[in-house]
Amino acid sequence: MEKLTLKIDGMMCGMCEAHVNDAVRRAFRVKKVTSSHGKGETVILSEQPLDEAALRAAVDATGYRVLSLKREQYEKKGLFNI
Repeated sequence: MEKLTLKIDGMMCGMCEAHVNDAVRRAFRVKKVTSSHGKGETVILSEQPLDEAALRAAVDATGYRVLSLKREQYEKKGLFNI
């Protein structure tokens, strides 16, 4: 699984977060997407690697701008994983 952290410019409220989350969900099949206007970031968990250009285009279409994108492997940590 892959974790993407996007720094996004322009999110000012909870509704902004919802717009970005909805745009990502419409463009891609993702496991989870959460945004924080306070941190200015969106975190996406996906089974498959996402196309960076298409992701930037989906967010840009909402009126917000992706400043940076960081990819990393994500391993779900269960209750009994040590």
